[in-house]
Amino acid sequence: MKFLLRYLFCLLTPATLLAQTAKANHNIDQLSGIDSVLNSVLKDQHIAGFAVAVVKGNDVIYSKGFGYRDVANKKPVTPNTLFAIGSSSKAFTASLLGILRKEGKLTFEDKAVGLLPQLQFYNDEMNRQITLRDLMAHRSGLSRYDLSWFLFNTQNRDSIIARVKYMKPTAAVREKWYYNNFMYLAQGMITERFTGKTWEQNITEKFFIPLNMTRSNTDIKTFQNDNDAALPYTVEKDNTIKKIPYYNINGMGPAGSINSSVTDMANWLKIWLNEGKLNGKEILPVDYITEAVSSQMVMEAALPDKHEDVFLANYGLGWMIGSYRGHYVVEHGGNINGFSANVAFFPSDKLGIVVLTNQSVSKVPTIITNSIADKMLKLTPFDWNGEVTAKAKKATQTKKEAQKFALNTMPSHPLKDYAGSFFNPAYGTIKITFENKNLYTILGDEKIVLKHMHYDVFDPRSIDKNGKADTEQSNLMFNFSTDLEGKIQSIGIFLDGSEKPVQFDLINPVKK
Repeated sequence: MKFLLRYLFCLLTPATLLAQTAKANHNIDQLSGIDSVLNSVLKDQHIAGFAVAVVKGNDVIYSKGFGYRDVANKKPVTPNTLFAIGSSSKAFTASLLGILRKEGKLTFEDKAVGLLPQLQFYNDEMNRQITLRDLMAHRSGLSRYDLSWFLFNTQNRDSIIARVKYMKPTAAVREKWYYNNFMYLAQGMITERFTGKTWEQNITEKFFIPLNMTRSNTDIKTFQNDNDAALPYTVEKDNTIKKIPYYNINGMGPAGSINSSVTDMANWLKIWLNEGKLNGKEILPVDYITEAVSSQMVMEAALPDKHEDVFLANYGLGWMIGSYRGHYVVEHGGNINGFSANVAFFPSDKLGIVVLTNQSVSKVPTIITNSIADKMLKLTPFDWNGEVTAKAKKATQTKKEAQKFALNTMPSHPLKDYAGSFFNPAYGTIKITFENKNLYTILGDEKIVLKHMHYDVFDPRSIDKNGKADTEQSNLMFNFSTDLEGKIQSIGIFLDGSEKPVQFDLINPVKK
C-alpha cells in the first residue's frame, strides 16, 4: 500500500505541476502584445518611465520596467525601481486600524476625538458625531484644505492636526463625500497612540517585513539615496520632460509617504486577493478585507457616459470602488510631486495590477491598468492610450485667461514694510523676508520670490537654480491689507477654491 501511495504521488505530482505551469503560461499568453502597447504609451504620453506588475491569484505573471528612472543619465526603470506611491498609501494606514480592531483596542464606531485628543473639529456637533469610520471613508464634511499641509509643511504632526479645529465644514457629517488628507493623518496618529510606535514603525512591522517588501520605505532621504530610485519629473507644455525636486511630505506621512516598487507592491496586492493571507499567514483580518472593499460612502453619481460599461464611484476604507466593464474593481491612485501611481484589483477575478510612474499628475497609470485589464478579463480591447492622446491634441493651446492688472502702479509701502510673519490657524505661517531689494517666502520646501503685480498685490513665483523667477503667472496672488494707521496687517489669498480670500494676520513684523 505504501508503495502504491508513493507510486500514485509520483504520477500525480508531475501532472499537477504541469497543470500549474499550463495555467501560468495561459495567463502570460493573455498578455501577448502588451509590451507593444506599453511602449506606445511611453512614447505618446511623453513620460520618463514607469513600472508594471500583474498578479493573478498568488502569482506574479508579469513584471517589467519601461523608460528611464533617470532621463539625463539614461538609467532604466526596473521592477525594483522605487517610486513614491502617494495616496495609494492610504490603504496601508486604514489597514493598521483593521488590525487594532481585531486586537480589541478600538472600533470603527468610536468617536474620533475620543481616540485622538489632539484632534478637535470646528464645532461641538462635529466632535460628537464624527467616528473613526467617518475619517476612513472621507465622510467628515470637510473639504480638502490641501494647501494647508502642502504649502505650510512641518514634521510636527500635533501642529498639523491642530489646524483641523479651524477648518469650516463644507457639508454636514456623512452628507457628502469630501476627500481630506488630514483625516488620514489622524488615523496614523491614532495608531501611534495605541501602539506606542510611530506610524512609520507600524507600517514596517505590520506590512513591509511580513510581506517581504524589502525595497519599500517611508522616508524621503532613504528614498533619494537609494541606488535604484526614480527621479521626479513633470512634462511641460511643449512635451519636454523636466526634472523637479522631491517633495518631503513630512508630518502628513500617513496620508501618502510610502515609497515602493512594483515587485513589493505585488505582494501587497496578493493579500487583498487571498483573504488577507500571504503564503498561508494572515496579514490582515479577512473581515476587515471584506469591509474595506465594500462601499461605505457614495463619492459621486458617476453614471455611464461615453463608456457605458464603466460607472459607479464609491469609497470603501482607503479604497475606491467602481464597475469596470462588468467587473467589480477596487483601486486607489496616488499623486505627489513628480510621481503618479495606481494600485488596482478585481476581487472576483483574482486579478491585481500596479502601475508606478515618475511623472506628475499622469494619466498613464489608468491607461495601463485599463489596457491590461481588457486583456486579462478577455474584453474587447479599447484604445485607452489613443483616447487620452486624442483629447490632448484637441485641447486648446490657449492658456487660461490671465488676470488683468492695473498698469503703472506702485506698492503703497517700501518693500521692506511687507516683511514679517503672517498666521492663519487652519493653514500655518507665511514668513516674508526682504532680501536684495526683493520679497521672498518659503512655500512647501521651495523659496519663492514675490513679484509685484499692481497696488499691494504680489504674485509668488518659483526661482530656478540661477535665481531667475518663473515668467508664468501663478494665480496665487498675495493681497496685502493695511490697518487704519496705514500699516501692513494681513495677507489675503484664495486657497483650495475658497469663495473669499483666506486671511493671514501679521503676528511678527520685522523691526524697522
